[in-house]
Amino acid sequence: MEVTAPTKLEYYDQMLKLQSKATLVSYFKGGDGRKALILDSTIFHPQGGGQPADTGFITLMDSSFKFWVRDVRSKDGVVFHYGVAEDCSREGEFEQGKGKRVFLHVDEPRRKLNSRLHSAGHLLDLCMRNVGLGHLEPGKGYNFPDGPFVEYGGTVPPNELQNKQSEIQIEVNALISKGGKVYVAVLPYEEAAELCGGSLPDYIPQGSNPRIIKLGDNPGCPCGGTHVSDISEIISMKVSQIRTKKGTTKVFYTVET
Repeated sequence: MEVTAPTKLEYYDQMLKLQSKATLVSYFKGGDGRKALILDSTIFHPQGGGQPADTGFITLMDSSFKFWVRDVRSKDGVVFHYGVAEDCSREGEFEQGKGKRVFLHVDEPRRKLNSRLHSAGHLLDLCMRNVGLGHLEPGKGYNFPDGPFVEYGGTVPPNELQNKQSEIQIEVNALISKGGKVYVAVLPYEEAAELCGGSLPDYIPQGSNPRIIKLGDNPGCPCGGTHVSDISEIISMKVSQIRTKKGTTKVFYTVET
């Protein structure tokens, strides 16, 4: 397998797009035995940043033969679409299809649910600050396998947990009810820092062009995931539990399905 260029991530600026066209770069069997497609561009979101991978299917433009995408991963900028052929006897159509155009179809219900869950994690960060827990160091959000939850560095006194959970829930309800457009853009470092309250996390290299997510009028933050277009589309979010132990605090939540 020879890959010469990173995969263009179409969902970066077209998160609501669920069908697209691309060019087949490679079809092969990986070291773990799974079959994989590499394309020059994709609307499939790979697993990462707490968000599960998209699923769906890919077809050649001149064929009805489907490759069912079960998992999507990214390595060194290249996106691997792992899955199974609809008919193994016709796999040669993909094996000999380098350079051909393909159709991509993302599973809509799964994408919408993952976008709501991921956006809800960002909303939770805002609510944590609003109830006086902004001193906790933001961690990663996880939607799998034990999630969804967001983990923070630092702890909350046990006797405050129940009160804080109630306060966070009130903030969540208020922000969802109010709504607000979700802004996403790839920006120069200085502009991105300004949008995020004046600074960016240390893992964002200076001089880079990070992708920023901003919910309504609230400060933004770097993120590579997919999101709702308006906060109100989260619909309903319940803060189900807060655990604090050994220097970390986990806030678990659910969204209406």
